[in-house]
Amino acid sequence: MRKYFITGLLILVPLAITLWVLHAVISTMDQSLLLLPPEWRPEQLVGFQFLGLGTILTLLIIFVTGLLAQNFIGNYVVKIWEALLNRIPIVNSIYSSVKQVSDTLFSSSGNAFRKAVLIEYPRHGSWTIGFLTGVPGGDVVNHLKGEYVSVYVPTTPNPTSGFFLMVPKNEAIELDMSVDAALKYIVSMGVVAPEHLPPK
Repeated sequence: MRKYFITGLLILVPLAITLWVLHAVISTMDQSLLLLPPEWRPEQLVGFQFLGLGTILTLLIIFVTGLLAQNFIGNYVVKIWEALLNRIPIVNSIYSSVKQVSDTLFSSSGNAFRKAVLIEYPRHGSWTIGFLTGVPGGDVVNHLKGEYVSVYVPTTPNPTSGFFLMVPKNEAIELDMSVDAALKYIVSMGVVAPEHLPPK
């Protein structure tokens, strides 16, 4: 009896969580319908809401924005808009920081999470998986002796939060493991182990 119950849980819990996350994402994206005039909204036209219609509208807005920004006029407008935001005292620091992160994460030439590494953290004898994000820069380099790398260490099971570390390059062991496999390993709290590879 207990075996059947656990088997049912293993099947239904991941499915329920997946559906819950999808519903939360779609419901959030559906808020874009609030941009329409009240008389144009689906509940006013047909009398009930269409779940997912706002998602389609959001994706369409993103696509059209990208399309317009690719031509000469759109590119010029984007530059003027960014120059304007960069002149507003508090907004400019927030916008520039978010833009740098998004450019790194979403750009095809970005180098975020380019390699999974094994480092000793948070104490000697304890090991965790992190991701190479680059090398230290700015005035930080003047205070570090030797060669260092920048590593992002995600938390479990939520990898969107974590810690940024600068560690000596010789203490960051590069793993023969894809970034996707390493993320699954972290999110699953070590349950979903990557394929075992023979030592080189």
